[in-house]
Amino acid sequence: MFLRNLKKSLLQLIPILYCLVFTAHGATIVPKAPKIPVKSYVLMEVNTGKIIAKLEENKHIQPASINKLMTAYSAFLYLDDGQISLTDKVTISNKAWRIGGSSMFIDPSMQLTVEELLQGMIVVSGNDASVALAEHLAGSEDTFVEMMNIYAESIGMENTHYVNATGLDHEEQYSSALDIGLLASEIINKYPEYYRYYSQKSFTFDGIKQYNRNKLLSRDESVDGMKTGYTSSAGYCLVASAKRDSMRLIAVVIGAENDEVRTDSASALLNYGFRFFENKKLVELDKEYTTAKVWQGETDQITLVSKSDVTKTIPKGAAKNFTTEIEIYSPIVAPVDPSQALGKMTLKNGKEVVVETPLYPMSSIGKGSIWQQIYDRVRLRFE
Repeated sequence: MFLRNLKKSLLQLIPILYCLVFTAHGATIVPKAPKIPVKSYVLMEVNTGKIIAKLEENKHIQPASINKLMTAYSAFLYLDDGQISLTDKVTISNKAWRIGGSSMFIDPSMQLTVEELLQGMIVVSGNDASVALAEHLAGSEDTFVEMMNIYAESIGMENTHYVNATGLDHEEQYSSALDIGLLASEIINKYPEYYRYYSQKSFTFDGIKQYNRNKLLSRDESVDGMKTGYTSSAGYCLVASAKRDSMRLIAVVIGAENDEVRTDSASALLNYGFRFFENKKLVELDKEYTTAKVWQGETDQITLVSKSDVTKTIPKGAAKNFTTEIEIYSPIVAPVDPSQALGKMTLKNGKEVVVETPLYPMSSIGKGSIWQQIYDRVRLRFE
């Protein structure tokens, strides 16, 4: 009797187990981001802007030499506008010479090119190079800082205020991991021709060879930038960018206790992002997605397409579970203009909307004959 009851219980349990197995296989499981010992961080995909992981991403922090991303961005703007060139000669002021901290070892007896100063600032984090560039671009560092804040606002850096071009600690200077990520993305997307400086492993000037402090450049071949920072208030900071296949990620880590921790933390975030996420083209330009009824037209049906590609950063394999909903803005009455959206397509992951994109007619449709128009007007009254 006991065995018979046990067998019966097990048989009753089988459908439940089957359901659970089916549900687990149908879902895409993504673990939480690695727990890393820093004050704040953000992991984002550059091409889609997707925030993959974050911790206190809007918290105000001392940015240290990460400030130099904005100093460089400002110089890139000037170069792009043709206001300066890489070969322009720059006179070094006493202020730049005496600024202190990390240095490329310039002095007022020298004239350097803009490109040399950019390398001295980006590769070896020279405070002297940063001040010299700021003075060359704006006349004074104070005026240059005003420009930095204007540029920050235009990018959407809502939790950033600059006081100097170097990143030296100041109680009124702050930024956030998210803002730093936005700025890094802007540099990569807008100025790829200058991004090469961030992957430069060393720089030699006046017989002195110095090395890039971003150790991931030597440790991970997919990492090709961007910037380290350190002050006693900020702790050890790192912006690291890497590209694998179609994805480019940026990891911003703030407030690590030492160089090793910031390097390992950024590496952990990058590996997590590449391991569990992918860029997927979910909507294709000019692909036929549905057809719709047309009233009073020379033809009674129209094909609807998307006018753009849509790529999203999603968990690997998640796309197979997405559902598609198509809504037609009916009735569609001729004439039909290809520039007018006639519907929309929504891709969902459960209840979450992943993509919502308008659908347009593939071609124009003119009005039908007078008899067709009259016939369809009558029919529309009963629809």
